[in-house]
Amino acid sequence: MNLHAPSAPLSTDEAAVHADAFDSMVASVGSALLGKTEVVRLALVALLSQGHLLLEDVPGTGKTTLARAIAASVHGVWRRVQFTPDLLPSDVTGVTVFNQGTREFEFHPGPVFANVVVADEINRASPKTQSALLEVMEEGAVTVDGVRHAVPEPFQVVATQNPVEMSGTYRLPEAQLDRFLMRLTVGYADPAAELAIIRGDRLTTPDSLPAFTDAARMEQVRLAARRVRVDEAVYEYVLRVARATREHSALSVGLSTRATVAMAHTARIRALVSGRPYATPEDVKTLAQPLWAHRLVLSPEASVGGRTGTDVLAEVLEATPAPQPGHPGATATR
Repeated sequence: MNLHAPSAPLSTDEAAVHADAFDSMVASVGSALLGKTEVVRLALVALLSQGHLLLEDVPGTGKTTLARAIAASVHGVWRRVQFTPDLLPSDVTGVTVFNQGTREFEFHPGPVFANVVVADEINRASPKTQSALLEVMEEGAVTVDGVRHAVPEPFQVVATQNPVEMSGTYRLPEAQLDRFLMRLTVGYADPAAELAIIRGDRLTTPDSLPAFTDAARMEQVRLAARRVRVDEAVYEYVLRVARATREHSALSVGLSTRATVAMAHTARIRALVSGRPYATPEDVKTLAQPLWAHRLVLSPEASVGGRTGTDVLAEVLEATPAPQPGHPGATATR
């Protein structure tokens, strides 16, 4: 038996089953955040991809509500940490204490030992405390007093932050931003949805939402996503965009290899939950801003000029031609 033999390509019927389940999940989570279906879809794609999620916006737009709703959708343990200037790293990761009864040191795990960790207003904590999440976000474990402790699986950090221009906030370092799969902006609700919220028509609270997925279900999705077909031209398109950012005069640092790998994986997930057994360049274009814009580091000149990573990425995407369906030189790969 060849253990490295490729799996059979995903069928349209199988993809449709996953898409129906995902649509039900979107509807459930969306009932707690009216008028934000596309944001909810992207957030749940990040969840199924087991990537960390950063929700950035001004106060009062529903960031924490969405984070809590995502946590409630997972059949597992979730914890909420309110990040404040006086929060210590040990308040997040845990601490080792001496037990007088057993005469031994015992590790008391912190709130990071959960399936979903809601890091509320993460940029209000000091850089030292923010860095406590670097190891666990990358490796799924924390090291305390020289001992490594693994966190449960699945594991996801859903962080919220206010814009860095607001007083009392600290800018997230680039190394930490690169560990977030997506950065999403919730934005204000449209007039109809906001009117319903003002009237009190929104009766669903995050805590009352049913759990739609668990570790076993997420593993099924990941296995199915591996069977989603990806044309070689799509891989090459991802690489061309990444290389263009690395050579762009307005950027000091372009997209990392971590960013390109994340795009390939997440594009498969998006195709799957859209009911397609194949990924397309449109998957890449749709995911580009939430997956890539926050990872770009502007040059000093571009920053002074008021440009943003979102602006530069839009220029790169516009200047980089996407492959067309049926590209003659492409081959279907997995």
